Amino acid sequence: MAFTHFHVHSQYSILDGAASVPGLVEKAIADGMKAISLTDHGNMFGIKLFYDTCRKKGIKPILGVEAYVARVSLYNKEKPVDRSGEHLIILAKNLKGYLNLIKLCSVAFVDGYYYRPRIDKALLEKHHEGLIISSACLGGEICQKIMAGDIEGAEAAALWYKNLVGEDYYLEVMRHPAEAAKERAEVYDNQVRCNSEILRMGEKLGIKVIATNDVHFLNAEDAEAHDLLICLNTRKDLDDPNRMRYTRQEWFKTTAEMEELFKDIPQVIENTQEIVDKVEDYKLDSDPLMPVFPIPPEIGTEEEYRKKYTEEDLFNEFTRNEKGEVVMSEEDAQKKVKKLGGYDRLYRIKLEADYLKELAMKGAVRRYGENIPPDIMERLIFELHIMKTMGFPGYFLIVQDFIRAAREELDVSVGPGRGSAAGSAVAYCLGITQIDPIAYDLLFERFLNPDRISLPDIDVDFDDDGRGRVLNWVTQKYGKEKVAHIITYGTMATKLAIKDVARVQKLMLSESDRLCKLVPDKIPDKKLNLQNAIDYVPELKAAEQSDNPVLRDTIRYAKMLEGNVRNTGVHACGTIICRDDITDWVPVSTADDKETGEKMLVTQYEGSVIEDTGLIKMDFLGLKTLSIIKDAVENIRLTKGVKIDIDDFTIINDPATYRLYGEGRTVGTFQFESAGMQKYLRELQPSTFEDLIAMNALYRPGPMEYIPNFIARKHGQEPVTYEIADMEEYLNDTYGITVYQEQVMLLSQKLAGFTGGEADTLRKAMGKKKRDVLDKMKPKFIEGCKQRGHDEKICDKIWGDWEAFASYAFNKSHSTCYAYVAYQTGYLKAHYPSEFMAALLSRNLADIKQLTLYMNECKRMGIRVLGPDINESMRTFSSNKAGDVRFGLGAVKGVGEAAVESIIAERNANGRFKDIYDLMERVNFSAVNRKCFENLAYAGGFDSISGFHRGKFFGADARDNTGVTFIEQLMRYGQRFQAEKNNAQQSLFGGGGHVDIQRPVLPACADWSQLETLAKEREMIGLYLSAHPLDDYKIIINHMCKTQLTELENLEALKGQEIAVAGMVVSVQNLITKTGKPWGKFVLEDYNGTHEFALFSKDYENFRKYLFSDYFLFVRGRVQPKPYNDKELEFKIISMVQLSEMRDTMIKEMNVLLPVEDVTPTLVRELTEKVKEAKGETLFRISVIDREAHVSLSLFSKSHKVSLTQSLVSYLDDNEIKYSIA
Repeated sequence: MAFTHFHVHSQYSILDGAASVPGLVEKAIADGMKAISLTDHGNMFGIKLFYDTCRKKGIKPILGVEAYVARVSLYNKEKPVDRSGEHLIILAKNLKGYLNLIKLCSVAFVDGYYYRPRIDKALLEKHHEGLIISSACLGGEICQKIMAGDIEGAEAAALWYKNLVGEDYYLEVMRHPAEAAKERAEVYDNQVRCNSEILRMGEKLGIKVIATNDVHFLNAEDAEAHDLLICLNTRKDLDDPNRMRYTRQEWFKTTAEMEELFKDIPQVIENTQEIVDKVEDYKLDSDPLMPVFPIPPEIGTEEEYRKKYTEEDLFNEFTRNEKGEVVMSEEDAQKKVKKLGGYDRLYRIKLEADYLKELAMKGAVRRYGENIPPDIMERLIFELHIMKTMGFPGYFLIVQDFIRAAREELDVSVGPGRGSAAGSAVAYCLGITQIDPIAYDLLFERFLNPDRISLPDIDVDFDDDGRGRVLNWVTQKYGKEKVAHIITYGTMATKLAIKDVARVQKLMLSESDRLCKLVPDKIPDKKLNLQNAIDYVPELKAAEQSDNPVLRDTIRYAKMLEGNVRNTGVHACGTIICRDDITDWVPVSTADDKETGEKMLVTQYEGSVIEDTGLIKMDFLGLKTLSIIKDAVENIRLTKGVKIDIDDFTIINDPATYRLYGEGRTVGTFQFESAGMQKYLRELQPSTFEDLIAMNALYRPGPMEYIPNFIARKHGQEPVTYEIADMEEYLNDTYGITVYQEQVMLLSQKLAGFTGGEADTLRKAMGKKKRDVLDKMKPKFIEGCKQRGHDEKICDKIWGDWEAFASYAFNKSHSTCYAYVAYQTGYLKAHYPSEFMAALLSRNLADIKQLTLYMNECKRMGIRVLGPDINESMRTFSSNKAGDVRFGLGAVKGVGEAAVESIIAERNANGRFKDIYDLMERVNFSAVNRKCFENLAYAGGFDSISGFHRGKFFGADARDNTGVTFIEQLMRYGQRFQAEKNNAQQSLFGGGGHVDIQRPVLPACADWSQLETLAKEREMIGLYLSAHPLDDYKIIINHMCKTQLTELENLEALKGQEIAVAGMVVSVQNLITKTGKPWGKFVLEDYNGTHEFALFSKDYENFRKYLFSDYFLFVRGRVQPKPYNDKELEFKIISMVQLSEMRDTMIKEMNVLLPVEDVTPTLVRELTEKVKEAKGETLFRISVIDREAHVSLSLFSKSHKVSLTQSLVSYLDDNEIKYSIA
């Protein structure tokens, strides 16, 4: 007897189903089932994957959903009665049913979401055609009424559904004989009762009954893992007696198991096949559903084209090449016409193609001049013909339109291009891209394969701030119902699976963290999953085999749940633009727009399958670098009064920019700033834009190993060779080294006889890292080479070189575009350094690590980064006329945008603030509140106008018992002053607005210590700016610590070395192990970052006296293998001492080097004063050097020993006096 499951949940019933789609399909096939359904809770998330998997495996897919039906209305979102809705199984019988299923599931999310996505009976009446419906589980309306004793109501409900869909309505029976008494009573006993009534009701009402099992996991042994999943869903612990539980009977039972379960009523098994027979075969995929782009009437209309052109005209135009030559058989030509949508569609395509041609030719005149060179015209005609005959002119019209709007209407910066579209001369003429593909030999490679069925994929970079505006413009133009974002599914990765299971199991947090840390980031030659990690890491293997059942089960269940879908998200850049309402083709859900807070449509199918349904996907990317460039250009306008056109390609030959790259001064530039890249740039000495394009392509895993050869060949230090002579044609420009994907495409055709389509497949496999495809193509490549007389071993090596590209390859078009963005940042840094660095700092405020890096770069460049200042700061970092970078007011914690705008507006209108009283007399107190004033004071924003220590703002005068702080007094003064001034101006007797109010007196209170001042400053702006707590010990750190704390993150590079680090203790934890032994952790911070150290046993006893916040420590240690795991390294602390002790007692000598020509009376006087101020125990020596006479004189003072104070060291540094310590 045949059986089919019609109530099946996969892991897309998120945190409720534990079965994977491939697992369900494989088990159904293994059991000999001819069909299988999928009915996830309230959604169609997994439907496309399920459909594709079934088609591939040769089993009939039946698409459905277990819907939530609101008892009152899907629009009712107040009454608890409609909080969840009654369950209902809905299946698509045919294509119409599938489309109605889409409508139901979409409306459930868009309009009906209330705790769950809900439909109602009114919506079902509207969209019931082509549907098969069954009564579902105990949560369905029929069972709910039976359990409530309302038999008459249950029958009425069944008749309502029967009247709706007729013979396509079925009643369900289930049997879950649970072992646990509670579940048996709550579920199985109710099922027995409901089944009895359902069988009786079916006979009475003429409704057939089917057996289902409410599948939630794959096999019986998965029940416990599913139980854990439910705990995650409901946020309960495994041992909670009141938590939700299933019966553990909900596995995907075999036909034999279901027959045994229902052997007394075999007809309920047989009836399932009736549904299978009813379900028709239909396709979910579609040809591209191109949105309709409005064509100006003067170009023409479809009606006019139908009169003007015959079908024969269209047939010839669309089936011949651009020269009018016949290139395909009559049969193939007819197939092509059909594939494009028939003659009705061809009229529209031709209309769009003619308009596209007009725009492209106008653009060509702008790009190339009135007399377009013949070779360029030939390329344009070829490209336009391919676009037309593939049916894509509308796509290009849409893209050029929103890019034009971004630039001309929305003030949004657009990148010069991205990906393969940069190879199109038409795209260049339309303004889609900004780099001439012909000048840089960029291939029109997206269209080398005329049979390519997928759309051209044009991704567009916008500046971060403007991306949302462009998306909003597109939504407004094409209609809210036609534009949607793309869903993503977050899965339980290895570490997350361990953490989730550990929490439910109540495994100790420390043990959970330990297990997660044992999971490696990658495993050589293997996919990273928990089983492979267990095989690779002995400690994980030990945990799997542990005597501790909680630990052992954590690993076991984590393996079972790993990879399960855990949540949904929104694709960062993917956007759908549809010809029709999107819900005419695919289901949608909703998500919150982070920028507007409004609900936005999100497809229920993910990006990897969405284009198969015919929807047009475009990637709108936000590129921070474009924002940095835009900000820098604006900074230049404000400081220099110059409006530069950074998109003017004539800047490409600027010597200063290439000098910057050749010297490796690329910190902060796009894609060229890593230390490794800087090293190679210094060796390469790039002199042309082509050099930068090549480096951008080569500096990636795989091709990177060829960089030394590339550099050597450029400088003639290594001969340029070709493995096969025929390769020179395409490798000459890159010195015989394969750098670009385009070279691989062309060489695969030349060496092995690949067709254009095969070459394109190879290119795509490289770009998308599809190693399985590459492995299948290799034998054909080797055989093709052999047939053309090439040596097999050499060809095998060539293929191996190409395979390196599969790890991460960019094509030349993309490399060129991004090399130009990089060049723009280099140009700005070379010519407008402070303006560029101000923009760079502004866009990295949230990343302290990057901010610190760029602050240090400013220091290296001789650019001062100044703190916030009420008279000079703008909203973000800015550059002043002196070339300094000034911290922005808006970057101070708690200072809102309205307050900043108000302060700057007043400053622009009435001039700089003269002093703190003038500020209070003029500022708008409705926009600037007390918190703003306090935080600006903490950050030093008033230092330039106050003339006193910032701590006094928060002091109360000792002579005043009210305890009111000075800043409060100032605010009261300002508010009263403004009120009195306003009153005086409105007075009938005039008075000129003069106000005479006594100003608050500066309080008599102590100043803060430097440490306290800096701590407050850092709290407000995220870093130390005016000074650093370590400055007193800077000389020791610079001379005795060759390693920064951040370098301890990569111990492999320091293996076997004894090193010294120094810093300030910023946090301490004194802890106890499980065995009762004390241990501790502390975090040390230096100028560039932090590192956490742990101390155990004797080390903890020896060094715990130093574990106090704000201690300044010098730490010496050795990088060595861990004692119990020699595969891992540790930094073993050998000694620890306070920096103050080291400075005052352990530094024996300071030696100052003075050229004799620099010794002046002024220097002698100033240096004497500094030495006298810096009393200490360190010997002070001066070496006077006469370089011309080759004579030096060493002097030291017996009476004056020094301490290495910040004042003394700063004096030496400021005057560029060299010194050393010992």
